[in-house]
Amino acid sequence: MFRKILMTTTAALLATAAMAQDTMIKEVEVAADITAVSNAEAAAYWTNMADDLENAIVARLVDRTAEDGAKISVDIDELSLANSFQNQLGLEDAVLVGKVAVTSATDNAVFDGYELTITAVNAQAFAPDGMVLEGAFTDTPEYYQALISAFADGVVTRLK
Repeated sequence: MFRKILMTTTAALLATAAMAQDTMIKEVEVAADITAVSNAEAAAYWTNMADDLENAIVARLVDRTAEDGAKISVDIDELSLANSFQNQLGLEDAVLVGKVAVTSATDNAVFDGYELTITAVNAQAFAPDGMVLEGAFTDTPEYYQALISAFADGVVTRLK
């Protein structure tokens, strides 16, 4: 009898954990203003940053959308892309920082809020030919895209 109850309880807990991994999403909203830009290198990417990040998150959630799903809100606090000289001297790093909030009108279990920081060290950048970029070229489009991709991955993997 005890074993049957234990097996039923375990199955219920596993089902709950599996459902938690499938949080459905209704909306993704990314906001960034010019004060999030920390240096001149990042300014070149500023106008598309919110859209690029929103699209990257949505692309990872294609099979997890629903009309009654949760909302993901991201407020970008900082975008900085170090140039080669700064990086070699250790003065600055490529970084993307934002506050993430997950809310739902129908499911209190999915609420979450945290700050996510992605640096060039976290985001492996690849050259157009598929080779890993080595060195200090963190002000390139490839590093910008790597930061956006790593941030989107971080948001999606933390969904409850």
